[in-house]
Amino acid sequence: MDWARRLRVLVAMAWYAPMLLAPRLRAREVVDADVARWVTTPLGRWSRLELFATEPAFRTLYCYRLRRAGAVGALVGGLLGALYPGERTLHIVCGDIGPGLIIQHGFATIIAARRIGANCWVNQQVTIGHRGKSGTGPVIGDDVSVYAGAKVLGDLTVGDGAQVGANAVVLDDVPPYHVAVGVPARVLPPKSRRATGPAGGAAAGSGSAGGGGPTAG
Repeated sequence: MDWARRLRVLVAMAWYAPMLLAPRLRAREVVDADVARWVTTPLGRWSRLELFATEPAFRTLYCYRLRRAGAVGALVGGLLGALYPGERTLHIVCGDIGPGLIIQHGFATIIAARRIGANCWVNQQVTIGHRGKSGTGPVIGDDVSVYAGAKVLGDLTVGDGAQVGANAVVLDDVPPYHVAVGVPARVLPPKSRRATGPAGGAAAGSGSAGGGGPTAG
């Protein structure tokens, strides 16, 4: 990191430091799980304060966690969101999100699932929500990755460990540990179960999940 960038980060950390004083209430455990996962990923951050200073998407997620922690938490989260805005084009309207969610970039992203499991990964320009007038969003399992530009729409389930490839449009269930690619999405089995060609590579049409997050075996 060059000195100019380091100085900018230090100034930003000083600005966002009052966020550390806000009570986390019943959100403490889940916030700690979020922080632990964000600081051990390729994002390379090392503390909650640095995340506040450098990751607008994390600030949005943090305020969401507080708002879900009862009436006092809703008040604290609302005040922090007004004083220290996060990613303005990231919208989280989900009833239940498990610990350890990472939102990389978060630009132009809508997360409106019925439920999201633990340790999931969501990239930018993703839409997770209802389809048409049904108003029923999907259920996302644990350890699911949804890559840039993907759409996961309607009353469906994405199983544990599944991946949704970049720009895929998912309209049906995705079994656990499978990969959804294409428009509309087709489902591929885990890499370990795909047929291989003569040269040992994946068979034609196997596709790729893409994105910069974790990969399933």
